[in-house]
Amino acid sequence: MTPPLDLNRRQFLGAAGLAAGTALLAGCAPSASAAGTRTLQFWHLLSGGDGVTMSGLLDAVNTAQADYRIRPTVLAWGTPYYTKLAMAAAGGRAPDVAIMHATRVLGWAPGGLLDAWDTGRLADLGVDASTFPDPIWKKGEVDGKRLSIALDAHPFVLMYNTDVCRKAGVLGADGRLKEAKSPDEFLAMVDAIAGVTGGHGLSYGYLGDGSQMWRLFYTLYTQHGIEMEMPQGGSAVIDKDAAVASLEFMQKLLDGKRAAKQADYGTAVAEFATGKSGMFLSGVWELRTMQAAKIPFDIAMIPPLFGTRTAYADSHSFVLPHQSHPDPASRDLVYRFVADMLKGSFGWAEAGHIPAYLPVTESPEYADLLPQAHYAEAAGYVRYDPPAWFTGSGSNFQGQFGAAAQPALLGGGSPADAIARFEEAVTRFLAQPNPADPEGARR
Repeated sequence: MTPPLDLNRRQFLGAAGLAAGTALLAGCAPSASAAGTRTLQFWHLLSGGDGVTMSGLLDAVNTAQADYRIRPTVLAWGTPYYTKLAMAAAGGRAPDVAIMHATRVLGWAPGGLLDAWDTGRLADLGVDASTFPDPIWKKGEVDGKRLSIALDAHPFVLMYNTDVCRKAGVLGADGRLKEAKSPDEFLAMVDAIAGVTGGHGLSYGYLGDGSQMWRLFYTLYTQHGIEMEMPQGGSAVIDKDAAVASLEFMQKLLDGKRAAKQADYGTAVAEFATGKSGMFLSGVWELRTMQAAKIPFDIAMIPPLFGTRTAYADSHSFVLPHQSHPDPASRDLVYRFVADMLKGSFGWAEAGHIPAYLPVTESPEYADLLPQAHYAEAAGYVRYDPPAWFTGSGSNFQGQFGAAAQPALLGGGSPADAIARFEEAVTRFLAQPNPADPEGARR
C-alpha cells in the first residue's frame, strides 16, 4: 500500500525522519537465542478469521524447524498499519519481512522503501515464475525489480445457495451454477431466484463502501477486454462506453427486487447467510462466514457477462521493508521463511484465499477442497487496480469512486455523470506527486 493519501508530503517526510528513534521500532534489531535460533520480525495486518489462520501458519513454520522463529506484530488494517510500516522503512529500521497488498507496492518503489528480492535465491528454494499464475507473478515486479512475492489471490466472486438455485432451475446437471453469457441472461437468473425466495434474488452490500462498489464495477469493466490506464502527470485512459455500461448493469441489479436498492455490507452478508437470497457478490474472505452459517452454498467466478473472463482481486504479498544494514543471516532466513509459507499455504486455502503457489493449488488435496477448487481458476484471470501510486485496496481512490457512483446506484442518477465525476477525481490524483517519491518531493 502506498503512504496513505490522508498523509500529506510534509507529514509523511516528517514521520519518516522520526522513524529511527521510535520505541516501536526498537524491537526490530536481529536477535538469536542461545540455541542459535534466530528471531525474525514479521509485521502484518491480518485480523479476525484471517488473523487466526495466519497464526496457525506461523505456528507450523516455527515448529517445523529450529533455525528461525517468527515474531509477528499485528497492526490495524489500513492507514495505521501502512503509516507505521512507511516510517519504519524510511528510517531503515524496518521489520525483517512484512505483508502488503500487491496493489500498493508500486507507490512505495520510487522512495526506496522496499528492498528488492533476489530472484536467484528464491529460485534455489523452488520459488520462481513457473510456480505462480502469470498475472500474479508479474504483479510483483516494478521497474525490473521483484518487490513482492504473493501469498495468495483473494478475488471478488459469486456465492450461491445451492438449494435455492436448484429450485429456481439455474443449476446444471453437475449441480453447479449455470454460467450466464450475457447481462440479460444473468438478470433473468436473478429474477428466477427471487421468485423462489419471495424476497431478493441477490445480496450485494455497497452503501458507504467505495471498495465494494469498485470491486464489482472493475470486474464488469475489465470484462470488456480493457483496463484503465493512469499515467502519473498525464490523463486517465477510461473507456466511457464500457464504464457506463458496467454501471448501468449495476443499477439494474439494484432495482429493489433483484437486490436491495439500499444495503450496506453487513446487511448483505446477513441476508445471504440466513437463506433470504440465493446469490451473494463478495470476496472469498466470506467463505468461513457462510460455512459457520451452515447454509448449502457453492462459489463461482462472476460470469463473463461482457465477453472476457476476469476476476477483480488483490494479493497479500511478502515484502522486504528497507533496512539500512540488513543482517545477512536474518535475510537468508527470511527467504526460507517465505518459501516455507508458500509451500505450507494449504491452510490459507482453507480460509478461502487462493494460494499463489501453484504446487499447492494443483495438488490432489486441493482438488478435493470444496468449494475452493471450484473457483481456483480465478487466479489465472485476476485483474488488479490500475497501476498508480494512489490506487489499491482501501485507498482513497476507491473511496472517490464510491462517492461518484453511489448517487447513481442509490437514486438512479446518470451513470455517465457518475463516470465523469470519477474521471475528475482521477485527474486530481494524477496531478499530485507521490509522497514517497524523492523526485516528486523536489518538484
